[in-house]
Amino acid sequence: MQKHILIIEDEQSIQNILKAFLEDARYNVTLADDGMAGIAAFHKATYDLVLLDIMMPKMDGYTVCEMIRNESATPVILLTALDDEDSQMKGFDLLADDYITKPFSMPLLLRRIEAVLRRTQSTEINRDVLSYHQIQLDTKRYQVFVSGQEVALTAREFEILHLFMENPGRVFTREQLLDIIWNYDFVGDDKIINTHIKNIRKKLGVDCIETIRGVGYRIEKEN
Repeated sequence: MQKHILIIEDEQSIQNILKAFLEDARYNVTLADDGMAGIAAFHKATYDLVLLDIMMPKMDGYTVCEMIRNESATPVILLTALDDEDSQMKGFDLLADDYITKPFSMPLLLRRIEAVLRRTQSTEINRDVLSYHQIQLDTKRYQVFVSGQEVALTAREFEILHLFMENPGRVFTREQLLDIIWNYDFVGDDKIINTHIKNIRKKLGVDCIETIRGVGYRIEKEN
């Protein structure tokens, strides 16, 4: 399947060169002329990678990168004429995956894109199995293991445990758990969450879900 790349760049000549080169390398390409158009395009489709200029009208690349990171782990490569250390550090502080200064070699850019996509694919494979102490949760096979022994959880119990293990240290209230797991306005007693948590603890036989009195529940971050 073709990888889809979003190019957010205000210079038409660079847009055209990037588009032609990447399409020749068998990538699917979408173009955006400025930061605001880039965010709008990002919300309209799913992308495997974003090539993002920093100095743009309406909204600069740093702001766009921060907005993307607030809602997505999609890889971002910054393209810019700013080659000073502070500008590069700011880009990496915003969790950009790479930083390439202009002018750049198109073959080298292609290699950097390929490297970022390889790292992303490897990370996604590793994310299929979440681990917490002796608990392993396989998100693809919908299985949970404790010390290598499979534990049977209901679908709701699995989803609750999955949510906690993906967000170690975060406290979830009962209302938040109902909204996220049940995905609609729950009518009834929110103590149903207490019952599910109790069942998860009993089945796992591991003291992993902590009650934050008067607030909700969490799994602590591992040391």
